[in-house]
Amino acid sequence: MAVIVDLRGRVALVTGGTKGIGAAIADRLAEAGATVVVCARSTPSDSTHEYETCDVRDPEQVGALVERIVASHGRLDIAVNNAGGSPSADAADASPRFSEAIIRLNLLAPLHVAQAVNRVMQEQDSGGSIVNVASVSALRPSPGTAAYGAAKAGLLSLTQTLAVEWAPKVRVNAVSAGVFASEDCLDHYGGSEGLARVAATVPSGRFGAPGEVADAVVFLASPLAGYVTGANLVLHGGGEWPAFLRAAEG
Repeated sequence: MAVIVDLRGRVALVTGGTKGIGAAIADRLAEAGATVVVCARSTPSDSTHEYETCDVRDPEQVGALVERIVASHGRLDIAVNNAGGSPSADAADASPRFSEAIIRLNLLAPLHVAQAVNRVMQEQDSGGSIVNVASVSALRPSPGTAAYGAAKAGLLSLTQTLAVEWAPKVRVNAVSAGVFASEDCLDHYGGSEGLARVAATVPSGRFGAPGEVADAVVFLASPLAGYVTGANLVLHGGGEWPAFLRAAEG
């Protein structure tokens, strides 16, 4: 029997949905039949989805965004907190302003969005679903991105707490992404040879594809995951080979 995800009649918001993993998530939701609204701080040149300008770090902008979506579409069923990220910075030298900005984007912004959409979803007969895009940086040391890893760890805790507080109307889940191909990979990992070396550390032998995160998000947002809430779906290709085993092999 074929398993079909049917999101026709649902309205979805994807933050940071104009490029990379966010764009893949928006596309998959649309393919499943949802009406998709994406938001970012700057206007994209080629988004095929309805677009709204919003800085999700600002709760007033977030509240106004959700009001516009509901005024236009009459409902809001799915929210994907995808906006986030961090440049590399050594923890010893990172400024307070830098660290606070990273935490605002990766932890407080998802909370602002979740609070705003929850107010709508709680009033809907069908409730709603929130999916937070986290990272394996929340589950292991995150050298070079300490504030980011800490914020994503906080996001996983937040996911569990909101799932309890907002049940049964609103389901809240997370996806923790490992090493995934992106526009920045070549520079970040030192070119094609660096990419190959990093991919070799993953048991699956390759980087993940943005569409694989998107598939996980669509599952969690759909009725197929109707009894799933407070969960963290880890997408890391098996994780990393233990360093002590590599050392023992010489």
